[in-house]
Amino acid sequence: MRTYLDFEKPVAELEAKLEELRRMGEASDAVAISDDIARLEEKASQALIEIYAALTPWQKTQVARHPQRPHFLTFCEQLISDFTPLAGDRSFGEDEAIVGGFGRFRGEPVCVIGQEKGSNTQARIRHNFGMARPEGYRKAARLMELADRFDIPVLTFVDTAGAYPGIEAEERGQAEAIARSTEACLALRSPNVSIVIGEGGSGGAIAIATASKVLMMEHAIYSVISPEGAASILWRDPARAQDAATNMKITAQDLLKMGVIDQIVTEPVGGAHRDPQAAISAAGDALHAALADLAGFSRDEIRAKRADKFLAIGRNL
Repeated sequence: MRTYLDFEKPVAELEAKLEELRRMGEASDAVAISDDIARLEEKASQALIEIYAALTPWQKTQVARHPQRPHFLTFCEQLISDFTPLAGDRSFGEDEAIVGGFGRFRGEPVCVIGQEKGSNTQARIRHNFGMARPEGYRKAARLMELADRFDIPVLTFVDTAGAYPGIEAEERGQAEAIARSTEACLALRSPNVSIVIGEGGSGGAIAIATASKVLMMEHAIYSVISPEGAASILWRDPARAQDAATNMKITAQDLLKMGVIDQIVTEPVGGAHRDPQAAISAAGDALHAALADLAGFSRDEIRAKRADKFLAIGRNL
């Protein structure tokens, strides 16, 4: 069953009529019904194109959070072969909100790290909805340092509402772990490319997204705080999340203009959840091209260019 967002109601109604006509056509084999189906398909397709061509920042936030949107493990299964996951931070324990390991991307060895939200209730609880604890970020830093030792490129997939804000996470040094992971990103002398596939929330995202190239899916969001959190702070009213989203410049299009990201990866009409295979294929092509762009630089040049890139953000605004 396809889940429709509030603003997709016109499309939902058209596609419900389409489904009803298809069932009638199967029962009667009427040619007239086939003509009606073709007309309705065209109308539904056009309605979807028009809606997604004019999405507001809040609507993009809803698309980025869509329950049927592909998550990291789906990207990993389709893009990475011979994937071998590695667990634990060698200090406290394992955190399944961040999954990482080594494999091959289009024939080349890579280190892969991603935040996994989970695709059903059981998986969401196991992966803590993609909100990592300190051990998750320490594991990410450990894997990046291992990749750097063997000059293996690092690919990171960002999809989190933010780092886990629980008391036990703070007790174990959440802020320090995020800082160490960010530092590990900046210290890499091997290429690293990051892609925001859903939500890029605050330091929880930055911890693995401080990369030589930062890509974003067309309907992903990337911000210092969630719209609900910003509304709670600014207006003491989470219901004003839509106002916050509009003013925070959280969309891929806004962030590209500001130089925060390097490229937007186009999604299928209707969002990645409508055609996950096409969305993942487009992301794979963009990641491959980004790695190719970095291939001609020495290890020291890669690190220096990454530092320059982040130091330059905001200078020309």
